[in-house]
Amino acid sequence: MAATREELFALLDELGIAHRTVEHPPAFTVGDARSLRGQIPGGHTKNLFLKDKKGRLWLVVAGEETAVNLKELHKRIGAARLSFGKAELMEEALGVAPGSVTPFALMNDGQGRVTVVLDERMMEHQTLNFHPLENTATTSIARDDLLRFLHATGHEPLIVNVE
Repeated sequence: MAATREELFALLDELGIAHRTVEHPPAFTVGDARSLRGQIPGGHTKNLFLKDKKGRLWLVVAGEETAVNLKELHKRIGAARLSFGKAELMEEALGVAPGSVTPFALMNDGQGRVTVVLDERMMEHQTLNFHPLENTATTSIARDDLLRFLHATGHEPLIVNVE
């Protein structure tokens, strides 16, 4: 069973991670998010759920302005050729629907099937913003707290230049 937003916030609280959430209408794309978020400070992101030719699953988290070239990225992260994962596979592995992909969904990946890739340029921001398991809000946390969250969920991130 996939975690709820309330369970996410409870985990963040348990880990001592400060978080702030702003509600907004559903945002399915980076363009939607830009127009809806108002003046939320920090780095805003795009999150790509990918599958490689060997069946490995990847979550690439990058700045919203980052151009991600899948034909080149696989070489940088040690993957086989990459393509977008199907919605059903994403829901199975991460427990979120399309448009709601977020590194917070890794709390649903208890089997460690998904490898997370963080863009090094995005990690220059002190504050990062993600959907809290649904696309009707944006939750802000500190960059270092994102790393703490990932470690707590059993995910050691790869930090690379994805552009």
